[in-house]
Amino acid sequence: MHIRLTLCSCLLLASISLQSHAEAIEVVTEDSLYAYQRDDKVVGPGIRIAEETLKNAQLTDYSLSLYPWARAYEKALHEPNVLIFPLDRTPAREQLFKWVGEIHRVASRLYKMRDSQGIAVNNLEDAKQYSIGVVRNDAKQIYLQQRGFTRLVISANNHDNFQKLLNRQIQLLPMPENTARLMSKDAQVDFTSLEEVYTLDEQPHRVHLAFSLSTPDEVVARAQRAFEQLKASGEVARIMNEQR
Repeated sequence: MHIRLTLCSCLLLASISLQSHAEAIEVVTEDSLYAYQRDDKVVGPGIRIAEETLKNAQLTDYSLSLYPWARAYEKALHEPNVLIFPLDRTPAREQLFKWVGEIHRVASRLYKMRDSQGIAVNNLEDAKQYSIGVVRNDAKQIYLQQRGFTRLVISANNHDNFQKLLNRQIQLLPMPENTARLMSKDAQVDFTSLEEVYTLDEQPHRVHLAFSLSTPDEVVARAQRAFEQLKASGEVARIMNEQR
């Protein structure tokens, strides 16, 4: 009897350990307006929203990882229990993830260097003649490729992308105004050295938190309920309106 009880206890402990491990969540994101590193910590409004959502959902076993966007995206595509943001919700991605909720919606603009001559964009078709910087696997890359853009210059992250604009390696860069201001601040250049030439109203950023497809439905449902309560309270909007 003693041996059987000990064996059962070991099996129970192993089961608990496996369950705990299975439920561990990795929150993945890129260096952006929504998340960034400060004093060896990953912080930012998106991080705060993700952490509040998980805490309120009683999903407290999680880690935070800052990656180049392509790597974060690949992890969320292929691994279980991965929570990713800022992920644009597009028709092409609809069935690839389990969506938790929208944290932000904003339009992208096409920017050039103000002193660049001869660049004029009156419609999206006009922009095809110019070199445009995009981040690998970002929604803007997919959107422009689907519309026949062939002069796309692909970078690993937002900072490399922005530096290419400053170095005149690209002529145009699509990004929301708040991102353009943040990138200018980080690069220590005056935001007024940029000039908006076109607004991509037809492709607003619908920025979401989303789980990988192989994440258990029960985990997703708990996070969805927690996020809905957080958004209904006005906390999501309040956090997003705070300045970095």
